[in-house]
Amino acid sequence: MRIFGWFYDKALEWSRHPHAPRYLVGLAFAESSFFPIPPDVMLAPMVLADRSRAWRLAAFATTASVLGGIFGYFIGAYLWIQIGDPVVNLYHAEDAYVELKNWFESYGVWVILLAGVTPIPYKLFTITAGVMSMAIAPFIILSILGRGARFFLVAACIYFGGKRLEEVLRKYIDFIGWAVVFIVVLFSLVIFL
Repeated sequence: MRIFGWFYDKALEWSRHPHAPRYLVGLAFAESSFFPIPPDVMLAPMVLADRSRAWRLAAFATTASVLGGIFGYFIGAYLWIQIGDPVVNLYHAEDAYVELKNWFESYGVWVILLAGVTPIPYKLFTITAGVMSMAIAPFIILSILGRGARFFLVAACIYFGGKRLEEVLRKYIDFIGWAVVFIVVLFSLVIFL
């Protein structure tokens, strides 16, 4: 089943759209507070389409993601009942939310650094940080470091991989896609069960 090949082709097509950087910013912001799709799915093909924009696009994604994370923090701190709890319930992440609260109690705001680079939805961390009333300045600094590391790493891999990486992706995209789905599901089961 070549579903990921079709998505790959569409992502490359969309990445060349004149408004693609705006869409990347919107996606990065939304993913950090309530939306399920990570910005990497736009960032990677956008860098692949025009490698000269790699660092600028990674900076856009980082900035928007951190701003979205601050929005998620305020949802947790001030709008938990109205928005935060419904978002957690929408994603059936009640157990994950409880586990994250335990992580914050054990490790403090340092959990945000881990959150920036893991496949665990960042929105759960940002909302939980707000609920737990974590200090906002370290939250922002560690969000910049974690999310920046993630997006600049994605951009660097694509930038330095170049044409050769594009050929490998084209050939193995469906295998890679299903492998990522399997790893994320396995990781989620191990962490949250």
